[in-house]
Amino acid sequence: MEKAVKEIRLVDMRASEEEGMVVEGYAAVFDTVTDLGWMHEVIDRHAFDNADMSDIVMKYNHEDSVLPMARTRGGSLQLNVDDHGLKIRAKLPDTSVNKDIYTLIREGVLSKMSFAFTVKSEEYDYDTDTRKILEFDKIFDVSVVDVPAYETTEIYARSKEDYEEEKRKYEEKKIAFEKQKLELMLSL
Repeated sequence: MEKAVKEIRLVDMRASEEEGMVVEGYAAVFDTVTDLGWMHEVIDRHAFDNADMSDIVMKYNHEDSVLPMARTRGGSLQLNVDDHGLKIRAKLPDTSVNKDIYTLIREGVLSKMSFAFTVKSEEYDYDTDTRKILEFDKIFDVSVVDVPAYETTEIYARSKEDYEEEKRKYEEKKIAFEKQKLELMLSL
């Protein structure tokens, strides 16, 4: 089987003293067409059902020469398949490599990810040049990358302070809306 690489979209990254550097996001999204240039590719929502995901490493650029960032076997990388796709959560150990990569993600220098896999079952539509991955055989890694094959992926960092500020603004808007609603009811 061919070993392929896919990007992932990371939806949240945060750091706090209690949790350390935590990454959450989606390594794959179901039923989304990806243009590979020479063909299109779609991941079926059941593609991960029987995949070997027993020992997945989070890497930088799929490189074996760089220290791993997190790993399922050690518990620092967790994977969960939901209705949207393959969700990941990683608590990055406090290493110089992870600090550097986290900083580059937070600053927007690194903004894409991918994952490496082999395919067990697939089907082709030659009229539309589309490959549909029906079943993965093994997932090898998820990686933060410099230059992705898929431009639609993203990764970003959000600090605890940014989150708290967004939540404060949300609460202010919620209170203002409730106040307007009460004033409207009283005027009737």
